[in-house]
Amino acid sequence: MGITAARKAAADSLFGCDKLLRPIGLFMGKGEQTKQHIVAEAAGLFNQRGYVGTSMAELMKATGLQKGGIYNHFQSKHELSLAAFDYAIAQVTRLYRQVLRQERHGLRRMVGILDIYRRLMDDPPVPGGCPMLNAAVDSDDTDPVLRSRVRAAMDNWRSLLRQVLQKGVRRGEFRADIDIEMTITVVVATLEGGIMLGKLYNDPVLLNQAITHVQGYLQTLVEPVGNDGVKT
Repeated sequence: MGITAARKAAADSLFGCDKLLRPIGLFMGKGEQTKQHIVAEAAGLFNQRGYVGTSMAELMKATGLQKGGIYNHFQSKHELSLAAFDYAIAQVTRLYRQVLRQERHGLRRMVGILDIYRRLMDDPPVPGGCPMLNAAVDSDDTDPVLRSRVRAAMDNWRSLLRQVLQKGVRRGEFRADIDIEMTITVVVATLEGGIMLGKLYNDPVLLNQAITHVQGYLQTLVEPVGNDGVKT
């Protein structure tokens, strides 16, 4: 798969691939059920062990299938890894969609997204934590196709935040003078950095500190701030 195709696939996985969100077995034939079972099991394994470090023996053990059974649905381990990444991103996206359906105010939507990040260490939708961060580190210089897929997923994630912030500004829920692009960068970098520190030290307090900081930062986008930096 080429890099352009990989980016399109990542966009589909974040916003348009409802089939990745369906419970396994719902409206699926036996072959499709088996394929989705492989992807679901592989997603957690790749997310924990790494896309390079995961062996076929581990995939066989996790799926309960022989190598031929896996290759009956995927031409290579690499093709399976891309499908597993799409699946992992789709599971996180499902949580974002729930927040956007339940909350209408811009700030509450952003806080709801922060709550999802709190869960990524203790109760992740895919074992291993944030799939975007894990894949970004794992694919740095070794897998340009996966790296492009991750970048496209990040582009879409930033786009989602942009939509929430822009709509909030239009509705008067956020100040009209906020720098939306800088806000996105600060939010994403702080949250992903908090996850990295939390995993490195096996300490969720570090992630919670990052989230608390972002919550305070977001509050400044709602309430006017005077020249002395004090909320008015």
